[in-house]
Amino acid sequence: METKSENACFGGTQGVYTHASKACACDMTFGLFLPEEARTGPVPVLWFLSGLTCTHENAMTKAGAQAWASEFGIALVFPDTSPRGEGVADDDSFDMGQGASYYVNATEAPWAKHFNMWDYVTEELPALVGSEFALDMDRQAITGHSMGGHGALTIGMGLGRERYRSISAFSPMSRTMDSDWGTRQLGLYLGEDHSKWAPHDASEVMRSKGFDGPVLVDTGTDDQFWEKLKVRALADAMAERKQQGVFRLQPGYDHSYFFVSSFIEDHLRFHAEELYR
Repeated sequence: METKSENACFGGTQGVYTHASKACACDMTFGLFLPEEARTGPVPVLWFLSGLTCTHENAMTKAGAQAWASEFGIALVFPDTSPRGEGVADDDSFDMGQGASYYVNATEAPWAKHFNMWDYVTEELPALVGSEFALDMDRQAITGHSMGGHGALTIGMGLGRERYRSISAFSPMSRTMDSDWGTRQLGLYLGEDHSKWAPHDASEVMRSKGFDGPVLVDTGTDDQFWEKLKVRALADAMAERKQQGVFRLQPGYDHSYFFVSSFIEDHLRFHAEELYR
């Protein structure tokens, strides 16, 4: 692992690190915020998964999460959104390929060699940060924005309460199986067997499995991608499942990081209540 940068931030440290990933067969970069408490012992962890076209840097610099993570004594991990580099498959569209992994383990060529982001986020990167930094890996939570909200929900519910104490999402892609943001991508990454798509559709996983813990979802009523996100599918699934949680529509807010930063305090507080329970 190579340290790219470390900066003092709200009494703690915001670092950026690169390492050789076996899961993705390339170098991967991630951000990690450690609050001041990490200097004296392990602290709980919140994962932030970012959306289409983003890197590790977007949420790290735009969400305003570090101030509240510092107040609550929580570490933040900002993984990249996909494998990158020479020889890594890509696509001309912004919603497929590099920067658009959908947090799946691809099974189809040419994606399968590098696009194993489910394993990267759930196995390889947790093992790395857990061994290298003062993190309490028995206290984890997960959140994300847009494609990252989809990832937070599907991964969070997929691994369950045994891994994550709470899940939240900002403007999540809520139904990928029949959306402009999902149908093409899941077909290319996973093939045409729709049974392989279902674990990567937040509304389907909510309906079939749910989460044995609290869930918080925020979406803006002026989100310019409302139709592609299909947020009603997730709201309906939560109601049908009688899922413990809150689904909020925020009047006048769009899909941007101005929206995320406006409600990041609520999400950090929500996760802190569970991580310190």
